Amino acid sequence: MESGVKRPTHIRLSTHPGAQDPSPYKLKWGEVDPQQRGPVIASPNQPENRNTIGVHGGSYSLYKALAVSSGSLDPDRRPDYNNTHPMVEIGPYPQWSEPGKIVSLDPFGAMTADLFGDLIAKGVDIRPTIAITKAKLDMPELKTAIAAGALKVDGAIVNARGEVSVTKAAIDPVWHLPGIAARFGVEEDALRRTLFEQTGGMYPDLITRSDLEVFLPPIGGTTLYVIGDVEGLTATDGSVTCRVHDECNGSDVFGSDICTCRPYLLHGLVESIQTAQAGGTGLIIYNRKEGRALGEVTKFLVYNARKRQEGGDSAATYFARTECVAGVQDARFQELMPDVLHWLGITRIGRFISMSDMKYNALIESGISIDERVALPDELIPADAQVEMEAKKAAGYFSNAPAPSGDELKQIHGRSIDDY
Repeated sequence: MESGVKRPTHIRLSTHPGAQDPSPYKLKWGEVDPQQRGPVIASPNQPENRNTIGVHGGSYSLYKALAVSSGSLDPDRRPDYNNTHPMVEIGPYPQWSEPGKIVSLDPFGAMTADLFGDLIAKGVDIRPTIAITKAKLDMPELKTAIAAGALKVDGAIVNARGEVSVTKAAIDPVWHLPGIAARFGVEEDALRRTLFEQTGGMYPDLITRSDLEVFLPPIGGTTLYVIGDVEGLTATDGSVTCRVHDECNGSDVFGSDICTCRPYLLHGLVESIQTAQAGGTGLIIYNRKEGRALGEVTKFLVYNARKRQEGGDSAATYFARTECVAGVQDARFQELMPDVLHWLGITRIGRFISMSDMKYNALIESGISIDERVALPDELIPADAQVEMEAKKAAGYFSNAPAPSGDELKQIHGRSIDDY
Protein backbone atom coordinates (compact mmCIF):
# COMPACT_ATOMS: atom_id res chain seq x y z
CA MET A 1 0.00 0.00 0.00
CA GLU A 2 1.29 3.44 -0.88
CA SER A 3 1.83 5.64 2.18
CA GLY A 4 1.46 8.86 0.24
CA VAL A 5 4.99 9.91 1.08
CA LYS A 6 6.82 11.88 -1.58
CA ARG A 7 9.62 9.97 -3.27
CA PRO A 8 12.74 11.64 -4.69
CA THR A 9 12.62 11.97 -8.43
CA HIS A 10 16.33 11.32 -8.78
CA ILE A 11 19.19 9.97 -6.71
CA ARG A 12 22.81 10.72 -7.46
CA LEU A 13 25.38 8.40 -5.93
CA SER A 14 28.00 10.43 -4.09
CA THR A 15 30.40 7.47 -4.37
CA HIS A 16 30.87 8.33 -8.04
CA PRO A 17 33.51 11.02 -8.54
CA GLY A 18 31.98 14.09 -10.10
CA ALA A 19 28.47 13.03 -9.14
CA GLN A 20 27.84 16.42 -7.61
CA ASP A 21 29.08 19.86 -8.49
CA PRO A 22 30.52 22.03 -5.69
CA SER A 23 27.94 23.96 -3.68
CA PRO A 24 27.52 27.64 -4.58
CA TYR A 25 27.56 28.36 -0.83
CA LYS A 26 31.17 28.07 0.24
CA LEU A 27 32.16 27.43 3.84
CA LYS A 28 35.27 29.25 5.02
CA TRP A 29 35.80 28.02 8.56
CA GLY A 30 37.21 30.56 10.99
CA GLU A 31 36.09 33.71 9.14
CA VAL A 32 35.15 36.57 11.47
CA ASP A 33 32.29 37.75 9.26
CA PRO A 34 29.52 35.11 9.20
CA GLN A 35 28.53 36.16 5.70
CA GLN A 36 32.07 35.44 4.56
CA ARG A 37 32.12 32.22 6.57
CA GLY A 38 28.88 31.05 4.98
CA PRO A 39 25.97 28.92 6.24
CA VAL A 40 26.07 25.23 7.13
CA ILE A 41 23.78 23.49 4.62
CA ALA A 42 23.04 19.80 5.08
CA SER A 43 19.58 19.34 3.56
CA PRO A 44 19.17 15.94 1.86
CA ASN A 45 16.54 17.56 -0.37
CA GLN A 46 18.96 20.06 -1.88
CA PRO A 47 22.05 18.15 -3.02
CA GLU A 48 23.03 21.06 -5.24
CA ASN A 49 23.36 23.36 -2.20
CA ARG A 50 24.89 21.00 0.35
CA ASN A 51 28.29 22.13 1.63
CA THR A 52 28.63 19.58 4.46
CA ILE A 53 28.77 15.82 4.91
CA GLY A 54 25.94 14.19 6.87
CA VAL A 55 22.60 15.68 7.84
CA HIS A 56 21.14 17.76 10.64
CA GLY A 57 19.81 16.07 13.76
CA GLY A 58 22.65 13.65 14.41
CA SER A 59 21.35 10.28 15.60
CA TYR A 60 17.80 11.66 15.50
CA SER A 61 18.00 11.88 11.72
CA LEU A 62 17.10 8.18 11.64
CA TYR A 63 13.80 8.88 13.39
CA LYS A 64 13.14 11.55 10.80
CA ALA A 65 13.74 8.92 8.13
CA LEU A 66 11.15 6.68 9.79
CA ALA A 67 8.69 9.56 9.91
CA VAL A 68 9.21 10.23 6.21
CA SER A 69 8.97 6.53 5.34
CA SER A 70 5.72 6.13 7.27
CA GLY A 71 4.20 9.12 5.52
CA SER A 72 3.81 11.17 8.70
CA LEU A 73 6.37 13.78 7.62
CA ASP A 74 6.66 15.55 4.30
CA PRO A 75 10.38 15.42 3.43
CA ASP A 76 10.11 18.81 1.72
CA ARG A 77 8.61 20.56 4.74
CA ARG A 78 10.60 23.58 5.99
CA PRO A 79 10.69 24.78 9.61
CA ASP A 80 9.01 28.05 10.57
CA TYR A 81 11.65 29.94 12.57
CA ASN A 82 9.39 32.81 13.59
CA ASN A 83 10.08 33.71 17.27
CA THR A 84 12.60 30.90 17.69
CA HIS A 85 15.59 33.24 18.04
CA PRO A 86 17.73 32.95 21.22
CA MET A 87 16.32 34.21 24.52
CA VAL A 88 19.83 35.43 25.33
CA GLU A 89 22.52 36.51 22.89
CA ILE A 90 25.90 34.81 23.15
CA GLY A 91 28.91 36.24 21.34
CA PRO A 92 30.49 36.73 18.99
CA TYR A 93 33.78 36.41 20.87
CA PRO A 94 37.39 36.53 19.63
CA GLN A 95 37.74 32.76 20.13
CA TRP A 96 35.17 32.17 17.38
CA SER A 97 37.72 33.06 14.72
CA GLU A 98 41.00 32.16 16.41
CA PRO A 99 42.64 29.35 14.43
CA GLY A 100 42.00 25.96 15.96
CA LYS A 101 39.96 27.19 18.95
CA ILE A 102 36.58 25.85 17.79
CA VAL A 103 36.45 22.79 15.52
CA SER A 104 33.49 20.73 16.80
CA LEU A 105 30.56 23.16 16.74
CA ASP A 106 29.31 26.05 14.62
CA PRO A 107 29.82 29.25 16.64
CA PHE A 108 27.18 30.99 14.50
CA GLY A 109 24.76 28.07 14.93
CA ALA A 110 22.29 29.99 17.11
CA MET A 111 22.20 32.98 14.74
CA THR A 112 21.44 31.04 11.57
CA ALA A 113 17.83 32.11 11.06
CA ASP A 114 18.74 35.80 11.39
CA LEU A 115 22.10 35.82 9.64
CA PHE A 116 20.87 33.91 6.61
CA GLY A 117 17.18 34.84 6.67
CA ASP A 118 17.33 36.18 3.14
CA LEU A 119 18.62 32.87 1.79
CA ILE A 120 16.06 30.92 3.81
CA ALA A 121 13.32 33.14 2.37
CA LYS A 122 14.57 32.27 -1.12
CA GLY A 123 14.19 28.58 -0.39
CA VAL A 124 17.68 27.55 0.71
CA ASP A 125 17.26 24.94 3.47
CA ILE A 126 19.53 26.32 6.23
CA ARG A 127 18.96 25.11 9.79
CA PRO A 128 20.23 26.19 13.22
CA THR A 129 22.56 23.89 15.14
CA ILE A 130 22.24 25.75 18.46
CA ALA A 131 19.15 26.88 20.38
CA ILE A 132 19.17 29.08 23.49
CA THR A 133 16.23 29.41 25.87
CA LYS A 134 15.33 30.00 29.53
CA ALA A 135 13.87 27.58 32.05
CA LYS A 136 13.61 26.64 35.72
CA LEU A 137 15.13 23.59 37.38
CA ASP A 138 13.01 21.75 39.93
CA MET A 139 15.09 19.03 41.60
CA PRO A 140 14.49 17.49 45.03
CA GLU A 141 18.17 17.68 46.01
CA LEU A 142 18.17 21.44 45.45
CA LYS A 143 15.20 21.83 47.78
CA THR A 144 17.06 19.72 50.33
CA ALA A 145 20.04 22.06 49.97
CA ILE A 146 17.74 25.02 50.63
CA ALA A 147 16.32 23.35 53.73
CA ALA A 148 19.86 22.62 54.96
CA GLY A 149 20.91 26.24 54.45
CA ALA A 150 23.39 25.49 51.65
CA LEU A 151 21.25 27.55 49.25
CA LYS A 152 19.05 30.53 49.92
CA VAL A 153 15.83 31.76 48.38
CA ASP A 154 16.60 35.11 46.77
CA GLY A 155 13.59 35.56 44.48
CA ALA A 156 15.78 35.98 41.40
CA ILE A 157 17.93 32.89 41.00
CA VAL A 158 16.08 30.66 43.49
CA ASN A 159 12.37 31.32 43.97
CA ALA A 160 10.11 30.54 46.92
CA ARG A 161 9.20 27.13 45.45
CA GLY A 162 12.86 26.13 45.33
CA GLU A 163 13.08 26.40 41.54
CA VAL A 164 16.31 27.66 39.98
CA SER A 165 16.26 30.03 36.99
CA VAL A 166 18.68 29.07 34.22
CA THR A 167 19.61 29.92 30.68
CA LYS A 168 20.14 26.75 28.69
CA ALA A 169 21.50 25.98 25.26
CA ALA A 170 21.34 22.85 23.13
CA ILE A 171 24.25 22.32 20.73
CA ASP A 172 24.48 19.85 17.85
CA PRO A 173 27.99 18.80 16.81
CA VAL A 174 29.46 20.34 13.66
CA TRP A 175 32.95 19.03 12.94
CA HIS A 176 35.51 20.91 10.87
CA LEU A 177 37.53 17.92 9.67
CA PRO A 178 40.87 19.70 9.04
CA GLY A 179 40.61 21.25 12.50
CA ILE A 180 39.67 17.94 14.15
CA ALA A 181 42.62 16.22 12.46
CA ALA A 182 45.01 18.95 13.59
CA ARG A 183 43.65 18.80 17.15
CA PHE A 184 44.41 15.07 17.34
CA GLY A 185 47.67 15.21 15.42
CA VAL A 186 46.55 12.91 12.58
CA GLU A 187 46.40 13.29 8.82
CA GLU A 188 43.03 14.48 7.56
CA ASP A 189 42.89 11.74 4.92
CA ALA A 190 43.44 9.10 7.60
CA LEU A 191 40.74 10.64 9.79
CA ARG A 192 38.26 10.71 6.91
CA ARG A 193 38.92 7.10 5.94
CA THR A 194 38.64 5.89 9.54
CA LEU A 195 35.35 7.74 10.02
CA PHE A 196 34.08 6.20 6.79
CA GLU A 197 35.15 2.69 7.78
CA GLN A 198 33.98 2.82 11.40
CA THR A 199 30.50 4.01 10.38
CA GLY A 200 30.19 1.05 8.04
CA GLY A 201 30.62 3.19 4.93
CA MET A 202 27.61 5.30 5.91
CA TYR A 203 29.18 8.54 4.64
CA PRO A 204 31.08 7.93 1.36
CA ASP A 205 31.44 11.70 0.93
CA LEU A 206 34.12 11.51 3.62
CA ILE A 207 36.48 9.98 1.08
CA THR A 208 35.01 11.13 -2.23
CA ARG A 209 34.40 14.82 -1.48
CA SER A 210 37.64 16.38 -0.25
CA ASP A 211 36.11 19.74 -1.11
CA LEU A 212 33.64 19.32 1.78
CA GLU A 213 35.45 20.10 5.03
CA VAL A 214 32.52 20.02 7.49
CA PHE A 215 30.87 16.87 8.86
CA LEU A 216 27.70 16.54 10.97
CA PRO A 217 28.37 13.31 12.90
CA PRO A 218 25.47 11.05 14.00
CA ILE A 219 26.18 11.48 17.71
CA GLY A 220 24.59 13.24 20.66
CA GLY A 221 25.36 16.87 21.39
CA THR A 222 25.80 19.11 24.41
CA THR A 223 23.45 20.97 26.73
CA LEU A 224 24.50 24.00 28.78
CA TYR A 225 22.90 25.35 31.94
CA VAL A 226 23.99 28.84 32.94
CA ILE A 227 23.06 30.17 36.38
CA GLY A 228 23.31 33.94 36.69
CA ASP A 229 24.40 36.49 34.10
CA VAL A 230 25.46 34.80 30.85
CA GLU A 231 27.82 37.67 30.03
CA GLY A 232 29.53 36.99 33.36
CA LEU A 233 31.06 33.88 31.81
CA THR A 234 33.66 36.12 30.16
CA ALA A 235 34.82 37.51 33.52
CA THR A 236 38.55 37.32 34.19
CA ASP A 237 38.36 37.76 37.97
CA GLY A 238 37.77 34.11 38.88
CA SER A 239 34.02 34.53 39.41
CA VAL A 240 33.05 31.61 37.13
CA THR A 241 32.23 28.17 38.55
CA CYS A 242 32.01 25.30 36.07
CA ARG A 243 31.13 21.62 36.08
CA VAL A 244 31.81 19.65 32.86
CA HIS A 245 29.66 16.52 33.16
CA ASP A 246 29.57 13.53 30.86
CA GLU A 247 26.25 11.72 30.59
CA CYS A 248 25.44 8.83 32.95
CA ASN A 249 21.81 7.88 32.48
CA GLY A 250 21.73 5.31 35.27
CA SER A 251 22.94 7.74 37.92
CA ASP A 252 21.89 11.13 36.53
CA VAL A 253 18.28 10.11 35.84
CA PHE A 254 17.56 7.00 37.88
CA GLY A 255 19.88 7.47 40.86
CA SER A 256 21.89 4.26 40.48
CA ASP A 257 24.46 4.29 43.29
CA ILE A 258 27.30 2.38 41.62
CA CYS A 259 28.96 5.64 40.57
CA THR A 260 29.25 9.25 41.70
CA CYS A 261 27.78 10.91 38.62
CA ARG A 262 24.50 12.32 39.95
CA PRO A 263 26.07 13.39 43.28
CA TYR A 264 28.80 15.24 41.39
CA LEU A 265 26.28 16.78 39.00
CA LEU A 266 24.22 18.04 41.94
CA HIS A 267 27.33 19.24 43.74
CA GLY A 268 28.27 21.21 40.64
CA LEU A 269 24.79 22.71 40.49
CA VAL A 270 24.85 23.76 44.15
CA GLU A 271 28.31 25.29 43.77
CA SER A 272 27.21 27.08 40.58
CA ILE A 273 24.09 28.48 42.25
CA GLN A 274 26.11 29.68 45.23
CA THR A 275 28.53 31.43 42.87
CA ALA A 276 25.67 33.12 40.99
CA GLN A 277 24.07 34.27 44.25
CA ALA A 278 27.42 35.80 45.22
CA GLY A 279 27.48 37.81 41.99
CA GLY A 280 29.35 35.43 39.70
CA THR A 281 28.15 32.96 37.08
CA GLY A 282 27.74 29.21 37.31
CA LEU A 283 27.89 26.79 34.37
CA ILE A 284 27.00 23.14 33.88
CA ILE A 285 28.14 21.54 30.61
CA TYR A 286 26.37 18.24 29.93
CA ASN A 287 27.91 16.11 27.17
CA ARG A 288 26.22 13.05 25.64
CA LYS A 289 29.12 10.66 26.18
CA GLU A 290 27.39 7.77 27.94
CA GLY A 291 29.66 5.20 29.55
CA ARG A 292 32.86 7.14 28.78
CA ALA A 293 31.58 7.35 25.20
CA LEU A 294 31.56 3.55 25.02
CA GLY A 295 27.80 3.28 25.43
CA GLU A 296 25.45 1.85 28.02
CA VAL A 297 25.57 -1.73 26.74
CA THR A 298 29.35 -1.79 27.17
CA LYS A 299 29.01 -0.13 30.55
CA PHE A 300 26.58 -2.75 31.86
CA LEU A 301 28.73 -5.59 30.49
CA VAL A 302 31.65 -4.15 32.44
CA TYR A 303 29.51 -3.92 35.58
CA ASN A 304 28.76 -7.63 35.29
CA ALA A 305 32.40 -8.55 34.70
CA ARG A 306 33.57 -6.51 37.67
CA LYS A 307 31.03 -7.97 40.07
CA ARG A 308 31.57 -11.58 38.98
CA GLN A 309 35.35 -11.63 39.01
CA GLU A 310 37.15 -13.64 41.65
CA GLY A 311 37.41 -11.62 44.82
CA GLY A 312 34.58 -9.32 43.78
CA ASP A 313 34.72 -5.72 42.56
CA SER A 314 38.00 -3.98 43.33
CA ALA A 315 39.78 -0.71 42.62
CA ALA A 316 42.79 -2.64 41.25
CA THR A 317 40.80 -4.06 38.33
CA TYR A 318 38.31 -1.22 37.87
CA PHE A 319 39.76 0.19 34.63
CA ALA A 320 41.20 -3.11 33.40
CA ARG A 321 37.77 -4.72 33.14
CA THR A 322 36.58 -1.85 30.93
CA GLU A 323 39.55 -2.30 28.63
CA CYS A 324 38.97 -6.05 28.47
CA VAL A 325 35.45 -5.50 27.16
CA ALA A 326 35.83 -2.32 25.10
CA GLY A 327 39.47 -2.38 24.06
CA VAL A 328 40.07 1.05 25.63
CA GLN A 329 39.47 2.41 29.09
CA ASP A 330 37.92 5.68 27.97
CA ALA A 331 36.80 7.04 24.58
CA ARG A 332 35.63 10.52 25.55
CA PHE A 333 38.75 12.24 24.20
CA GLN A 334 38.32 15.48 26.11
CA GLU A 335 40.41 17.42 23.57
CA LEU A 336 37.16 18.49 21.88
CA MET A 337 35.44 19.48 25.11
CA PRO A 338 36.94 23.01 25.47
CA ASP A 339 35.28 24.19 22.23
CA VAL A 340 32.01 24.97 23.95
CA LEU A 341 33.78 27.07 26.59
CA HIS A 342 35.51 29.04 23.84
CA TRP A 343 32.10 29.56 22.22
CA LEU A 344 30.94 31.08 25.52
CA GLY A 345 33.94 33.41 25.62
CA ILE A 346 35.41 31.81 28.75
CA THR A 347 39.10 32.42 29.44
CA ARG A 348 39.24 31.79 33.20
CA ILE A 349 37.44 29.43 35.59
CA GLY A 350 37.59 30.24 39.29
CA ARG A 351 36.23 26.95 40.62
CA PHE A 352 36.33 23.83 38.44
CA ILE A 353 34.04 21.18 39.95
CA SER A 354 35.89 18.11 38.73
CA MET A 355 38.52 15.58 39.79
CA SER A 356 39.35 14.60 36.20
CA ASP A 357 42.85 15.28 34.97
CA MET A 358 41.65 14.60 31.41
CA LYS A 359 39.19 17.50 31.59
CA TYR A 360 41.54 19.77 33.51
CA ASN A 361 44.47 19.20 31.15
CA ALA A 362 42.31 19.68 28.06
CA LEU A 363 41.11 23.08 29.30
CA ILE A 364 44.55 24.27 30.36
CA GLU A 365 46.09 23.12 27.08
CA SER A 366 43.43 25.07 25.17
CA GLY A 367 44.33 28.31 26.97
CA ILE A 368 41.66 28.44 29.70
CA SER A 369 43.07 29.04 33.18
CA ILE A 370 41.68 27.33 36.30
CA ASP A 371 42.18 28.71 39.79
CA GLU A 372 40.86 25.83 41.90
CA ARG A 373 39.76 22.24 41.38
CA VAL A 374 36.95 21.11 43.66
CA ALA A 375 36.70 17.45 44.66
CA LEU A 376 33.46 15.64 45.51
CA PRO A 377 33.00 15.73 49.31
CA ASP A 378 33.35 12.29 50.90
CA GLU A 379 29.89 12.46 52.44
CA LEU A 380 28.33 12.63 48.94
CA ILE A 381 29.95 9.42 47.70
CA PRO A 382 27.47 6.48 47.66
CA ALA A 383 28.68 3.35 49.46
CA ASP A 384 28.65 1.27 46.27
CA ALA A 385 30.74 3.91 44.49
CA GLN A 386 33.69 3.75 46.87
CA VAL A 387 35.46 1.31 44.53
CA GLU A 388 35.19 3.80 41.71
CA MET A 389 36.69 6.61 43.78
CA GLU A 390 39.51 4.45 45.10
CA ALA A 391 40.34 3.32 41.56
CA LYS A 392 40.39 6.86 40.21
CA LYS A 393 42.57 8.15 43.04
CA ALA A 394 44.96 5.22 42.65
CA ALA A 395 45.24 5.99 38.94
CA GLY A 396 46.16 9.61 39.67
CA TYR A 397 42.76 10.84 38.53
CA PHE A 398 43.01 13.95 40.72
CA SER A 399 46.73 14.56 40.65
CA ASN A 400 46.83 18.31 39.93
CA ALA A 401 49.41 17.39 37.33
CA PRO A 402 50.43 20.12 34.84
CA ALA A 403 48.92 20.00 31.40
CA PRO A 404 50.93 17.87 28.93
CA SER A 405 53.08 19.50 26.27
CA GLY A 406 52.34 19.18 22.57
CA ASP A 407 54.89 16.35 22.18
CA GLU A 408 53.41 14.59 25.19
CA LEU A 409 49.93 14.88 23.70
CA LYS A 410 51.10 13.12 20.54
CA GLN A 411 52.50 10.30 22.65
CA ILE A 412 49.28 10.16 24.64
CA HIS A 413 47.21 9.47 21.53
CA GLY A 414 49.26 6.35 20.95
CA ARG A 415 48.34 4.67 24.21
CA SER A 416 45.38 4.15 26.49
CA ILE A 417 43.38 7.31 26.99
CA ASP A 418 43.29 6.67 30.74
CA ASP A 419 47.01 7.47 30.83
CA TYR A 420 45.99 11.05 30.02
